Amino acid sequence: MSRSRPKVFVPNQIPEQALRYLQEHCEVDYRDAEEKLSDAELIAGLQDAEGLMIYSRQKIEASILEHAPRLKVISNIAVGYDNLDLAELTKRGIMGTNTPGVLTETTADLTFSILMAAARRIAEADHFVKSGQWEGWKPSLLLGKNVYGSTLGIIGMGRIGEAVARRAKGFDMNILYYNRSRKPDAEAGLGVIYTSMDELLQKSDYVVVLVPLGPSSTRLIGEREFHLMKRDAIFINVSRGATVDEQALIRALQEGRIAGAALDVFGKEPVDKNNPLLQMRNVVTVPHIGSATLETRSKMAEKAARNLVAGLSGQIPVDLINPEVIPSASSQKKWG
Repeated sequence: MSRSRPKVFVPNQIPEQALRYLQEHCEVDYRDAEEKLSDAELIAGLQDAEGLMIYSRQKIEASILEHAPRLKVISNIAVGYDNLDLAELTKRGIMGTNTPGVLTETTADLTFSILMAAARRIAEADHFVKSGQWEGWKPSLLLGKNVYGSTLGIIGMGRIGEAVARRAKGFDMNILYYNRSRKPDAEAGLGVIYTSMDELLQKSDYVVVLVPLGPSSTRLIGEREFHLMKRDAIFINVSRGATVDEQALIRALQEGRIAGAALDVFGKEPVDKNNPLLQMRNVVTVPHIGSATLETRSKMAEKAARNLVAGLSGQIPVDLINPEVIPSASSQKKWG
C-alpha cells in the first residue's frame, strides 16, 4: 500500500511554481488570499495539518500550536523568524525553517534606495512637483546631503550588511560596522572598519540597522544612541521595527537631534495613521518591502516549499532554525 501524502496548510497566496511543487509532494489546503488569517481561521486550517507555510506576519505561539496536534514543520517565507516561538516549537518537536540568502541583494537594493531617497529628499521633491508648488529654480530649493564620499555605519554585518557595503563602495563611502563578532573577510574584501557601536554612531553620516530581532537587539537603538549621532545624520532601519525605540526616534527627529530617517519597518505594522513619523517631511516611509520583487518573492517561496517537503519526507531541511529539535542533527541526514 502506498503511503498517503502529508497534509499541509498554506493560508496565503504564494507564487505558482512553489504551489505546484507542494502539490506534487503533498495534499495542500491552499487559500489564494493576500489578507492575514485570523487566529481562529488559522487554527481551523491546522486541525489535521502536518506542515504549515506562512509569511512572517503570522505569529505562531503556544495558543495556536495547542490546536495543531499533527504539526511537524513550519516553513517561514522570510529570513527573520521572530514570529515563531522557537522554544515552544522545539518543546513540541516541530521543526521551523526560514529562507536566508535569496533575498540578500534585493533587500540591500531597497536599503540603499531609501538611504539615497532620504539624503536627496526624493519623496519631498516628488510631492513638491506633483502638488504644483514648483514655480522655478532657487539656490536653496530642496538642498540635500551628499552620499558620495560620506561615512556609512552598518549595525549588523550579516549577508545583507555586506551587500549594502558593496553598494556603498561604489559611492566611495567610508564604511564602519558593528557586529557581535568581527568579520575579517569583510574587512579584507570590502575595506570596512570594525568599531564599537558608540564610535559608529558618533562618526557616521548614515546609520543603517540590519540586525535580526531577538532579546539582545530589542530596542537596541534608543534615546542614548540618538544623542550620540551627528545632528545632520540620517537613520535607516530595514531590520525589524522593534530593534528601535520608536518614541525615542520620534523625539530625536522632532528636536532636530538627527536630520532625518528612512524606514521600511515600524514598531506596529501596519503603522498607525496618526503616527507622527508619517507627518514628517524628513522621513521616508515604505511599507516593509525589503524583499518585494517578483523574482525574489518567487525564490523565497520555492525555498520555503523545499524546506517544508524535506522536513515532511524525513530529511533535515537545509534551513532548519531549531536543530535542537532533532537529536544529533549536525551528524544526521535523516530523522524520525
